[in-house]
Amino acid sequence: MPTHDLVIVGSGPAGTAAALYARRQLLDVLVLEKASYGGQPLLTSEIENYPGIPKVNGYDLMESMRKQAEDAGARFNTAEVKHVYKRPDGAFSIATHDGPTTSRMVIWASGSAPRQAGFDGETRFTGRGVSYCATCDAMFYRKKLVFVCGGGNTAAEEALVLSRFASKVVLLVRKDHMRAQKSLQQKLQDADNVELRYNTRILSLAGDELPSSITIQNTANGETCKETYDEGSFGVFVFVGMQPQNDAVAELVQLDASGHIITDELMQTSTTGLYAAGDCRAKYLRQIVTATSDGAIAASRAAEYLTSL
Repeated sequence: MPTHDLVIVGSGPAGTAAALYARRQLLDVLVLEKASYGGQPLLTSEIENYPGIPKVNGYDLMESMRKQAEDAGARFNTAEVKHVYKRPDGAFSIATHDGPTTSRMVIWASGSAPRQAGFDGETRFTGRGVSYCATCDAMFYRKKLVFVCGGGNTAAEEALVLSRFASKVVLLVRKDHMRAQKSLQQKLQDADNVELRYNTRILSLAGDELPSSITIQNTANGETCKETYDEGSFGVFVFVGMQPQNDAVAELVQLDASGHIITDELMQTSTTGLYAAGDCRAKYLRQIVTATSDGAIAASRAAEYLTSL
């Protein structure tokens, strides 16, 4: 089995940028991705804050990034990584559904996945009335009522996407204020078919094949109310944060209280030769621009480490 210089797990902005920078250092680079190449930006219909590109959709941006990395010589394969082991000789064995891969170094750029809100019926109706991606599922709610859970940037952005399809969007915010950027809050307030409800959360969804009722609680006074609709006439979109995907390397790294990988400023984890980049690591700001920065730093440091071996 050939040993790669570098295996990168994850093909989002961090992993793809790492692949490009590693190839510019002439490393043998393999990128492993369990799903679609591109990561979370694929779910974003409009990106307006990537420097130098005033407006672009996530798919086009990530396709451009991947092509640039491939043109530089990086290889991309589809494989779900189950576990990463540190071998006695210092190299890494990466276990996947398709068999093991060996590499001298690993950049873990697995990103994160949507968290559940935790209301009764959420799991039962996922894919049948409950969704975590407006870009993916907004078309199914044309001229229907949509409830959106969350108060951050993602919730605000996705609510605006949904407002172009739904007859009405009701944004449920658990606190008495939103965490979203002021510019996004203003867009929500300007939208004719968006209603903001503060101090509010969903307790449960009920129905047969599709939801037909929703029970909502006022988080300030504890009062609840049940709203009933025709089955299939409404949906719920959940945007309450992301869960880092770090189980496969949990034994090799230090994690913070929320499960993010702790690194130094060079993206080095507590295991020599294993780096973390992007949304999977503990950091202040999780944006495409910071993910690409993480990837570039991790790859540059990995190349220095390989030279020292």
